[in-house]
Amino acid sequence: MFTEIEGDFLSGQKISEELGCSRTAVWKHIEDLRQEGYELEAVRRKGYRIKTIPDKISHNEISLGLKTETLGRKIHFEDSVTSTQKIAHQLAYDGVPEGTLVVAEEQTSGRGRLSRAWYSPKYTGVWMSLILRPNLPPAKAPQLTLLTAVAITQAIEEVTGLRPDIKWPNDILINKKKTVGILTEMQAEADKINSVIIGMGINVNQSLEQFPEELHSIATSLSIELGEKVNRAELIQTILMKFENLYQKYLQHGFYPIKLLWESYAISIGKRIIARTITGTLEGKAKGITEDGVLMLEDDQEVVHYIHSADIQIGSD
Repeated sequence: MFTEIEGDFLSGQKISEELGCSRTAVWKHIEDLRQEGYELEAVRRKGYRIKTIPDKISHNEISLGLKTETLGRKIHFEDSVTSTQKIAHQLAYDGVPEGTLVVAEEQTSGRGRLSRAWYSPKYTGVWMSLILRPNLPPAKAPQLTLLTAVAITQAIEEVTGLRPDIKWPNDILINKKKTVGILTEMQAEADKINSVIIGMGINVNQSLEQFPEELHSIATSLSIELGEKVNRAELIQTILMKFENLYQKYLQHGFYPIKLLWESYAISIGKRIIARTITGTLEGKAKGITEDGVLMLEDDQEVVHYIHSADIQIGSD
């Protein structure tokens, strides 16, 4: 009804007659819209009108115009979930096809690497998990994290014109502030991957005030950096397209083409870094990544260390 009057007021009586409900029920519907993020103005003797509409995504918005062959062709969409990863794990276990995408408007218990919390409020970001079924040994699965980082970085560049940096292994930064987190998990046997579930959390349209105060100095969103809102459905479509192109290249030609692309976006290459691993702390210069995606760090004695998992702090050149 509101869409037909293009911003004009609609009386409570008119709404009541159209919907065949009481004025009390109309008020409840208006409150429900407000809870969904709509900003409505109420004026005595005039009625209600919508001032702003929330930036929502939906199954149809993602599907319409999607240019992939496999990825995102099956979408599981939810308004609010604890975690898209949790749902994706169950769907993968149930046998859904490769390329199935789980998308939510909100995560109440979003998480990143090392089970850290990921702030995922409604109508602001992209919170999704992609299910893959590659014919690869389990040891190759971490390479898909680096592939994902390249795909998201390329998509952000195309949609916004911003130039992100990648911090090994799974952070995407803009102006040295975290914008994207990636979490790769798998269901596997000793020598065979059954599924890889890649979780992606992207800060898209948050304002600075929407971040908890403790994140103001370390996190940002695409809209903060760009100065305008970003179409989230278009961003998802572009990520899936970039990902599918890279994934097909990876399965055909191996990791080397992905390695070169990853290093072209890497913020740490040639920089002095501190790597905090479960066995201790290493400091030195980041030399790049190996053919398997392992980080190479050269210490002050010119000894090269191969790092499979660590928290990285970037210093100076």
